[in-house]
Amino acid sequence: MKKRIKKRSNKRLKAVVITGIIVIAALIFVAAVNIRMILGAKGRILTPESINLSDYDCILVLGAGVRDDGSPSHMLEDRLLTGISLFDSGVSNTILMSGDHGRVEYDEVNTMKNYAVSKGVPAERIFLDHAGFSTYDSLYRAKEIFGAEKVVIVTQEYHLYRALAIADSLGIEALGVSADLRPYYGQFAREVREVAARAKDFFYILFKPEPVVLGETISFDDSGEVTDG
Repeated sequence: MKKRIKKRSNKRLKAVVITGIIVIAALIFVAAVNIRMILGAKGRILTPESINLSDYDCILVLGAGVRDDGSPSHMLEDRLLTGISLFDSGVSNTILMSGDHGRVEYDEVNTMKNYAVSKGVPAERIFLDHAGFSTYDSLYRAKEIFGAEKVVIVTQEYHLYRALAIADSLGIEALGVSADLRPYYGQFAREVREVAARAKDFFYILFKPEPVVLGETISFDDSGEVTDG
């Protein structure tokens, strides 16, 4: 009886030790990926005022939440305002709006375009990527569908580290511009989720799978209205 109890205790102890090792290894992996992405973006996250070049293929504005009434959330609005300011300053003559339009009733990209047009951006210089379902998909499609090789990525700073790492892995020359124009409700939760998202996208960076949707190529030499819909 004592031998059985001892064996069970040893098995439980072994299971606890193995579980502990796995958890510690996972935490080290997540920390290492996050540190690498953050350090890799050093010096490449700029303000709109500090970018004085004008040969970028496009300003890539990444999508975010849209309210039930069809208006952009504060986070998305700030991305749009930042992208528009870059367009107005001549950083690029093209804006690529990339977001989720996988359902008829939910449409980030047309919300984004309508907002930019209301601020004076010509409709023909706004291209829509309706299948930007993730940061990885947005960047993959920016290169493979739209031929973008040199881009300015616009999103909030916490998101830019991952976006720039993905761009690097896909051979896109990219700078980031932070769209943090105000505090955002629930930001702490987003920061926590982003830690896990960086670890997840490490494997996308490693294996480079195709995005959810591909399609025919579209040239920025055309009118952006070819992407309406």
